[in-house]
Amino acid sequence: MSNPTTPFGWQMPENTDLVTDLPADFEVFGQAVATDLQYLLGGTTGQVLAKASATDLDFDWVTDATGMTNPMTTTADIIYSSPNSTPVRLGIGTANQLLRVNSGATAPEWATISSGGLTLLSTTALSGSSTTVSSISGSYTNLRIIILSATNSQGSNLSMRLNGDTGSNYSRQLQVMVAGTQANETGTGNTNINVGVIDTSTNAGDMANAFLYIPNYTNALDKVIIVNTVSKGGASMYQKNGLAIYDTSSAITSFTLFPGDGGTFSQGNILIYGES
Repeated sequence: MSNPTTPFGWQMPENTDLVTDLPADFEVFGQAVATDLQYLLGGTTGQVLAKASATDLDFDWVTDATGMTNPMTTTADIIYSSPNSTPVRLGIGTANQLLRVNSGATAPEWATISSGGLTLLSTTALSGSSTTVSSISGSYTNLRIIILSATNSQGSNLSMRLNGDTGSNYSRQLQVMVAGTQANETGTGNTNINVGVIDTSTNAGDMANAFLYIPNYTNALDKVIIVNTVSKGGASMYQKNGLAIYDTSSAITSFTLFPGDGGTFSQGNILIYGES
């Protein structure tokens, strides 16, 4: 046997060794190989081989700490991190859906975005002394409220409140046109907003139509309301347009319309749209 010449110190037979010595020589060589490679044995599914020490050929089977359990089950699945950094599966959405962040800003989700960015949330008939639309979704950026063909049992202001709030939290700066005469209507600390005029339903064709636009209706700041209303009462035309303020940090979740000077609605509809 020669002195070790391999990187691992294994003794190798030389060509000058006697033939009768070869079985013993190979036994010594094989035992050295087996001893050094013993750490490659064993391990379980998913484990990886890691160095146990700085000693040559000293290894150990360990669980791969850098890997993860794959949560995906279906073609086109997506993986995202949960709040505790656990991989979570998000299945594929449906045709024409877009990926967006959910309302809590905690996870991605697939959502259907309507054409033009507008979604009709509700259509409600006007009736009685007031009409309220509740549970307005907070999943959109802006609200568009359209009031069509509102008529009343008596002449009255067309008034509105938000979130059922009867406190002095409303202000307005509106321009009013009545039969060609212009006037300004201002007020702060009001308990509602008069957005137009409605006349008695006994006058044929007398009705109010209004368009209200509320940007960023879920933010924690004052809500701006853009008002544009046109109505007819008898022989006169009425128009109101301008700005109103709802002074609150609460998101808008309900809308109430009522005849501000009494009476009851005899017809009309409220259409509420969410704008993405």
